[in-house]
Amino acid sequence: MKYTTRKKALVLLADGTVFYGKSVGIEGTVTGEICFNTGMTGYQEIFTDPSYYGQLMVATNAHIGNYGVNNEEVESEGIKISGLICRNFSFEHSRVDSDGNLKDWFEKHNLVAISDVDTRALVSYIRENGAMNAIITTETDNVEELKKQLADVPNMEGLELASQVSTKEPYFVGNENATYKIAALDIGIKKNILRNLAKRDAYIKVYPFNSKFEDLESWEPDGYFISNGPGDPEPLTEAQELAKEIIKRDLPLFGICLGHQVIALANGISTYKMHNGHRGINHPVKNLVTGKGEITSQNHGFAINREETEAHGDVEITHVHLNDNTVAGIKMKRKNVFSVQYHPEASPGPHDSEYLFDQFIENIKATK
Repeated sequence: MKYTTRKKALVLLADGTVFYGKSVGIEGTVTGEICFNTGMTGYQEIFTDPSYYGQLMVATNAHIGNYGVNNEEVESEGIKISGLICRNFSFEHSRVDSDGNLKDWFEKHNLVAISDVDTRALVSYIRENGAMNAIITTETDNVEELKKQLADVPNMEGLELASQVSTKEPYFVGNENATYKIAALDIGIKKNILRNLAKRDAYIKVYPFNSKFEDLESWEPDGYFISNGPGDPEPLTEAQELAKEIIKRDLPLFGICLGHQVIALANGISTYKMHNGHRGINHPVKNLVTGKGEITSQNHGFAINREETEAHGDVEITHVHLNDNTVAGIKMKRKNVFSVQYHPEASPGPHDSEYLFDQFIENIKATK
């Protein structure tokens, strides 16, 4: 094998801390909020998840790229992370149904990626000091200039990003002769959510992030869905108004992740930015209704206020995260509305929570 000299690269955190590495081969400088994902597999789905828009991803798994890429294993059109930081980058891959290697895929999407970083130390630092903005670059000569550039990057708190990843025009998914019609608000929707709804005999119309209730209602759907997505939920006032209208009419409504937060805000429950968020495919959640535990896929940096939820007369906590007791799911006591903070479509991840899609269909059946 021919030896290739690789260019130096670095990670600069907002507090001035620097971690060094090497370029994977795509030169440049990118910024975003740094976060980490603890998943051992599913990197392609993670990189294309719209919820990661505007973030620099640290992969805790030691090897990235070892099984290449598959054109079917994407959660949106194109890569959504701003850049990748990993320990070992595999330029060669081994997999029967691979469509190519990860480096070529990154070059196609012009994604800056750096490897040979001490990711164990970096993740430990983020866990201790919290999520913050960062910059990764192959231009390592002037750190002071990089600090100035990083200082101009907006904080994730208060940042509206759904408009950057939402569809521009409505589109349909599934069989038009299906039994159920579901109107989905796209504030960063993943493809596997749509697949899970479609395989449950649903025909879905997906609407842009700023759609009004009247837009969705005019299609005469049987149920409504608010998707996952990136950024702070508080600036999404149009989505909150949409949720309020659905709730007021007691129509079937299901929300996932950012959609869960929007539903909470529509009920007057505040949200807050977490210290470093939940991102991975092995997060333990307890279903308080059944008493059963679930291993879940999660990806969020914001959460809803537990004290306000417990004090709310119309909202009940249905799921809790067992690592830190944050709210992982809610339902309305007198309305046909529920939501979860995690990803029951789990792409990647375990399938423990797929029953939530069945629950949504059952809620629709009860009112159809």
